[in-house]
Amino acid sequence: MGKKNYGISIIIINYNSSEYTKKCIESVLRTTGSEIPYEIVVVDNASEDSDFMSLEDYIKNLAKKNIKCHRSRINMGFGGGNMHGVQFATGRYYLFLNNDTILFKDVIKSCHDFMETTPDVAVCGPQIYNENNQKEVSFDHFTSFAREVFGRQFVENVFSKPKRRKEHSEPIAVDYVNGSFMFFRASDFNTVGGFDTNIFLYFEESDICYRLKKLGKKAYFVPSASYTHFQGKSIDKTGMPIATKIELKTSMFYVIRKNHGYLHYQMLRLFFIVRYGLVSIVKPKYFKLFHRILIGLPLGKSMKHQQIIR
Repeated sequence: MGKKNYGISIIIINYNSSEYTKKCIESVLRTTGSEIPYEIVVVDNASEDSDFMSLEDYIKNLAKKNIKCHRSRINMGFGGGNMHGVQFATGRYYLFLNNDTILFKDVIKSCHDFMETTPDVAVCGPQIYNENNQKEVSFDHFTSFAREVFGRQFVENVFSKPKRRKEHSEPIAVDYVNGSFMFFRASDFNTVGGFDTNIFLYFEESDICYRLKKLGKKAYFVPSASYTHFQGKSIDKTGMPIATKIELKTSMFYVIRKNHGYLHYQMLRLFFIVRYGLVSIVKPKYFKLFHRILIGLPLGKSMKHQQIIR
């Protein structure tokens, strides 16, 4: 018997946060109607055995054919974990959904319907609310020398980018949408090769949307759809705050060099050498970050290469 093809494949990564993953799955089941066939592909990113077994038992007890869990023996990060899930996905659309999210009613259908009527859009994302029901910034501008040195407001004013903190009532083209909810046309995602698995954490959404833009494909913010995001419930287990900052900068510099070239990368690196050289004099904990920037933020020192096989 052949594999069933679904309209939407919802891919969720679990990493030592199964209680959030369960609530996320429950919100998908509660808010998504049956008019669009969908599957949920859960990827466990090498969690502790107890966390994985709790999640596995929960999914088995649901006894739903459209929900499957696949365990990786190594923590592959955001991009790698999602690419692992794509191997089991059959949908015409992929929804990459953070496990620390709760969906509002019909958000998936709203994104699906928008994509169906807007053929040049490769990916869209809804409005984010935090756990206090306050609106959060839901899209961003491509990382660049101008953004990192002069700030996002400068980029918006000088390059006429959509204002991130403005109330938008209609769908609007943006550079990229937040990675906690990315609704892709599967054919476009597949055409550009999906997420760059060289990146362990951060900037995956910026990178893939930049590559899609080069093919003439757009990213859209859809404010009429919405969800709650409990920020960073999986990430804050990956290390101390300074280690997380180093990983963020490692990914950022990799994406800048990849998409904007060596000169752009070196200009920004020199700026940050001066900046964090001075900061580390006052705040010595930043010396590790300064040193990593000084040696060029090599990918070989990323958290990706500190993972063990379980």
